[in-house]
Amino acid sequence: MKPRPVSNPPNPWASTEVEYLDEVPPSRLEVLEDHSREVLARNSSPDVCFSWSINPYRGCMHACAYCYARPTHEYLSLGAGTDFETRIVVKPHAPELLREAFERPRWQGETLVFSGVTDCFQPLEASLKLTRRCLEVCAEYRNPVGIITKAPLIERDIDVLQTLAREARLWVSISLPFHNPELARAMEPYVATPKRRLLTIERLAAAGISVAVSVAPIIPGLNDEDIAKVLASAREAGATRTHYTLLRLPGPVKEVFEERLRAKLPLRAERVLHRIRETRGGELSDARFKHRMRGEGIYAETIHRLFDTAARKVGMRMSSVTEAEPSTFRRPTRPSAQLSLF
Repeated sequence: MKPRPVSNPPNPWASTEVEYLDEVPPSRLEVLEDHSREVLARNSSPDVCFSWSINPYRGCMHACAYCYARPTHEYLSLGAGTDFETRIVVKPHAPELLREAFERPRWQGETLVFSGVTDCFQPLEASLKLTRRCLEVCAEYRNPVGIITKAPLIERDIDVLQTLAREARLWVSISLPFHNPELARAMEPYVATPKRRLLTIERLAAAGISVAVSVAPIIPGLNDEDIAKVLASAREAGATRTHYTLLRLPGPVKEVFEERLRAKLPLRAERVLHRIRETRGGELSDARFKHRMRGEGIYAETIHRLFDTAARKVGMRMSSVTEAEPSTFRRPTRPSAQLSLF
């Protein structure tokens, strides 16, 4: 990751604010450790289709301008801009904490989703292997798993994923909001190209793993033109399910997104911002449940119909997650202390 000037929106939770009078220093990668005693996060949002998630990392080196998780860095007294992209918090004991959680009687084997906030296969995972070790714990306990990622690094763990698919339940969703590589690079500068992510879908599908493609977010006036191409390419690669969300820009994400948009795509910026406001009642963001994922108005409805038509045309069904089936979760049988003496 190339060093670049520090740039963070003001943090409303911080008691002080840093202002540089001279040259702004470059942001550089810094790895911080989180020694929290819990690793599972409970979701209560009616807009999200799962109840439990695990995030071995906070902050994300992918640096997507639109990432809705950026405000979570502010709770750590860090910034939602370059701090979110370069000051990555890791949970070194995540696998051990997950095992402890699975051993508690109240855990009933609900589907556990990786990357509810930031990508569990971002670059640091290549060396730290926290996600892989957590997946191995899930496989040992046959706990159902869902994964959302943009990263081809997931291919490294196909062996564990195959075990989960065979002995528990598994769904994988590859995030692919762009087909145009130039637009993708502008908004997601440190993510694999769309072509490379399509290859990941192909390799997962060839390994017998059910794959969905997540066209998220759809940015009105920018990548809505890519919807049909993304779905056709993903279906050809082996994806069988799909879903989308409309761009949402909570809190400081509005500032980060607009700054990047104007810097990288200046000729399209005003049109895109206008279209976003068309889907958000004249604003850049709408936090209301039942509205924030889909938007409202004629343009939002047009996007929905376009997506539905394109999905039907290529034979994709809309992705859904359900807990209706009995859980496959089983605690491993441990030898008794007395037997271990012989």
